[in-house]
Amino acid sequence: MTIEEQLRVDQTTAMKARDKDTLNAIRSVQAEVATAKSAPGFTGEIDDELYVRTIATYVKRVSKSKVEYDAMGDSGSDQAAKLAFEIEYLGRYLPTVLDEEATRALVEQAIADLGADADTPAGQVIGAVMRSGQDLDGTLVNRLVQERLTTAD
Repeated sequence: MTIEEQLRVDQTTAMKARDKDTLNAIRSVQAEVATAKSAPGFTGEIDDELYVRTIATYVKRVSKSKVEYDAMGDSGSDQAAKLAFEIEYLGRYLPTVLDEEATRALVEQAIADLGADADTPAGQVIGAVMRSGQDLDGTLVNRLVQERLTTAD
């Protein structure tokens, strides 16, 4: 079953269950896909790859918004909770990325392999880590490399 088909099934189930949170997440993705396929120059197919790219972009944007709502404290907690649900729900359609511990190990290995220190450009280390062939969160890699290089002797 394609992601598009699964989302339609999930949408029907959510409608019957009156699950507004799930419906909102699905409808948001559908709107994002509609925008992507109507963009000037779009010539690709509407396939799982398009859905994965679109969902990943949407989840990244929503994650940033969630951080902002979390920082607002009680006044943003309801919205942050809704966004957390969307992130969790849509995460099932995304490839699994390495967690922080495993990513940190890759960063350490790349630094050792390159003989990198505080004078080494971060981009060189980040590039080596991203070429590892693993599914990685680029933002996490960047943060870990920056932290590690600033503490390097």
